[in-house]
Amino acid sequence: MTVLRFLIYMAFMVLVAAMLSESAESAGIESLIKPGPVIEGHMKYEEQCGKCHKPFSKQSQGMLCRSCHEEIDADIRQQQGVHGRGMARNAECNHCHSEHKGRDADIIQLDVETFAHDETDYLLKGAHRMTDCTACHAAGAKYRDAPQTCIACHQGDDIHAGRLGEQCTDCHDEHSWGSQDFDHESTGFVLRDKHAELACDSCHVNQKYKDIPGECHSCHRLNDVHAGRYGQKCQNCHSETRWDRARFDHDHDTEYPLTGKHRKVKCDVCHPGKLHAKELKAECFACHRGDDKHSGRYGDKCQSCHSTHGWGKAKFDHEKKANFPLRGKHQDTSCSSCHKGEVYEEKLATRCFSCHGPDDVHGGQEGEHCEKCHDEDSWAGQVRFEHDMTGFPLLGLHAVTPCEECHLTSAFKMEASDCHVCHQPDDVHGHRLGPRCEQCHNPNDWSLWEFDHNTQTDYKLDGAHEDVDCMSCHVEEISGKIKLSSSCVTCHRSNDVHDGQFGKYCDRCHITKSFAVVKIR
Repeated sequence: MTVLRFLIYMAFMVLVAAMLSESAESAGIESLIKPGPVIEGHMKYEEQCGKCHKPFSKQSQGMLCRSCHEEIDADIRQQQGVHGRGMARNAECNHCHSEHKGRDADIIQLDVETFAHDETDYLLKGAHRMTDCTACHAAGAKYRDAPQTCIACHQGDDIHAGRLGEQCTDCHDEHSWGSQDFDHESTGFVLRDKHAELACDSCHVNQKYKDIPGECHSCHRLNDVHAGRYGQKCQNCHSETRWDRARFDHDHDTEYPLTGKHRKVKCDVCHPGKLHAKELKAECFACHRGDDKHSGRYGDKCQSCHSTHGWGKAKFDHEKKANFPLRGKHQDTSCSSCHKGEVYEEKLATRCFSCHGPDDVHGGQEGEHCEKCHDEDSWAGQVRFEHDMTGFPLLGLHAVTPCEECHLTSAFKMEASDCHVCHQPDDVHGHRLGPRCEQCHNPNDWSLWEFDHNTQTDYKLDGAHEDVDCMSCHVEEISGKIKLSSSCVTCHRSNDVHDGQFGKYCDRCHITKSFAVVKIR
């Protein structure tokens, strides 16, 4: 070694020693020879060059990187991941990752647009090839930490909420979640007809797929319009084709064939309770007790009058079975009008008055034989009544006079049959001739009257009396028999010129022809 080279070497050593001295301890010689600042992630090792460099041995640098980055070291050794596959397996770290270019330098140099994902352990297929990187690689996380199982990424999208496990590929692939390839027949429950059109969650409520029973009622309990009353064997009446097409044959499968309106009645109208809990009775009254407008009075043999074609069509023969033919208005009368009680217990009388007694407008005065005057067509119709049998035969104008003229009320029986009872308001005599109208008048007309005072009374009218008006003598109202005095002075007191001096026997001197003719007897 020459002297010059020795001096240079010694100067260099002194410089190194000075830098390593206490006064220069904080700086270090590395700070003088490093090419630039490291990235922020390596900043804590910036003064520890030995972490990444071995003096005078570049070949050892890659192993130092791998000693820190153990995961990458494992990938290289196991030939997996982006560092363990392809060309990256044989390259030095600094071939792709150069340092000392500043705190913000990008030493990864990853171009997501051109990155070949096939060089990784996770090949992109189907819809994954069009998925944005950030969908799987979260910001701030390592790329290697991205999940590789379906459930790891799609747990939030799992509509089954984990109930079908984590093997999504059993039913789905990368092309679409909707593309399902599951053989339901492998479960032992074949999907037919309407079942084949249903969405999975229609039967698998809350994404429950295990231990699902295969009976109809287990799924359709909520749709059971019978509310469980018909049991759980839905298949006895229904099929997978549609619910509303029942295949139960009531005429063949039961002992009660459905006829008339029964064929249109819904099942639960007759079967309101548990279908198999008790045997239903076949009698009409068992079902129609609530519809019985007779309130049970006609017994429980509805079929005696009615049929299944309709309640309104009664077929009871009243004449043959009750020995009482219904005629006239009786044909339109409702049964309950006559039958008030139990029809098989009460025995109704067939006489008119037994039913129509309360309707008797005569108040019982005409007796109880209504049929003598009336018939079944109408009470007010043609009345068959012989008035001559009453003791008051209808003669003259009486024969054409309406009944109501004399009988002011429906109580036809009158207290008296005297003329004055009816004709008192028509008495032109002012009640001065008494109530015995028949002494002068007859039923033919009031104006056709005949009265012989000489023969019908004890006072003969002669002389001037013959032309005297009746009212001249009959001046007072009377209510009974006429009782007038035959004494002259009774009427002529006011004409007595003697002023009563000769007494009251005028006929001693006078005659009826004239007062002027005096004939003393």
